[in-house]
Amino acid sequence: SPLSTRAAVADGSRSRHLTGVLCVALLLPYPAQAVESKDSNYFKLYAHSLIIDSKEYRCLDLLWTRESNWNPLSHNKSGGAYGIPQLKNARIQHLDGFSQIRFGLKYIKHRHGTACAAWTYWQTHRNY
Repeated sequence: SPLSTRAAVADGSRSRHLTGVLCVALLLPYPAQAVESKDSNYFKLYAHSLIIDSKEYRCLDLLWTRESNWNPLSHNKSGGAYGIPQLKNARIQHLDGFSQIRFGLKYIKHRHGTACAAWTYWQTHRNY
């Protein structure tokens, strides 16, 4: 149908736009020792490029904002969780923020299937 064709073109166009913006963002200097609000925007943009569905991305944003505020240096000393996704895997603390995002998305897919399912679980249990 014409509607589905337009939707497919819009999704493809949006994906290309996000990829282009991400490429430009990744060319900018990134200080490994400091995490500023602009850095969290790079991480959010990267995550959004991996999760094209806006609803799913919104759930991920809510989840990881509550967990770490998108800070790759975040460490929950009482729970032993690290990084942007706040996983209890000590290996993650040695990864850069972009790798943490990929690692966290793999975890969500394995454990919950989708970011919205993980967010729903978090709202009840305060963990995911």
